[in-house]
Amino acid sequence: MKTPPRLLPLVDDGFVDEVVRQLKSGKEAMVFVVVSEGEVRCAKVYKEADKRGFRQSVAYTEGRKVKNSRQARAMEKGSRYGRREQEAAWQHAEVDALFLLAGAGVRVPKPYNFHEGVLLMELVTDAEGNAAPRLGDLVLTPELAREYHAALIRQVVLMLCAGIVHGDLSEYNVLVDADGPVIIDLPQAIDAAGNNNAMRMLVRDVDNLAAYFGQSAPELLTTDYGNEIWALYAAGALRPDIELTGVFVHDETPPDVDALMRDIDAVAEEEAERQRRLAAADE
Repeated sequence: MKTPPRLLPLVDDGFVDEVVRQLKSGKEAMVFVVVSEGEVRCAKVYKEADKRGFRQSVAYTEGRKVKNSRQARAMEKGSRYGRREQEAAWQHAEVDALFLLAGAGVRVPKPYNFHEGVLLMELVTDAEGNAAPRLGDLVLTPELAREYHAALIRQVVLMLCAGIVHGDLSEYNVLVDADGPVIIDLPQAIDAAGNNNAMRMLVRDVDNLAAYFGQSAPELLTTDYGNEIWALYAAGALRPDIELTGVFVHDETPPDVDALMRDIDAVAEEEAERQRRLAAADE
């Protein structure tokens, strides 16, 4: 096929030998099948922000590191430079997450290179060597639903042990190769330790899996792996090989309002005393 303009720099610089065909066009990127270093791989070409269906949100970008204070100020002001840097940071989030997660043993496409806004990575294939189908396109037996659900819960645990929450996990962001589920699409990946929304998004990811697989295996609908996993993570007890139950008992103890008010009053009194000392020093 004719080489798309966004892939021309990779061809010119020797990263891509041939563009075979377009594989898909999604809300955030177009994916092409290419030949690179003699192997069939895929090239993910990120769409520009104004052409992308998935919008960046503070809920996703909170806690992400930036190169320097100038970049942070520009991104906050929304200047042309800041928007360009914000877009680059959005793309690099997936690249960084893929390299980190692949190294941690998570089943994600193997990344090879990132050049001129294009991510070169493994082409995930089925047993016949064709592009692997999305999980949502499969018809599952109850047994296969349970097997794939258990495999993905393990991947969620491995990701969190590596400090990452997917943030948009569903049957549409999972491919199924000859060995089972492979997690894809990570530009919205969340820093579990640095993002206040991490718990909510992890629980949502896991609930999405339960809702999908529960259509074939209804008992999964009553599980609560998300809260169980996060509670273990918050307690510093989450391990890649941990045995989960899918059961989580929520603390329904009524809050001690009197104790809370006493704490508030104590803090207010400390601040009042600090102000009195400052006033006395000024005099």
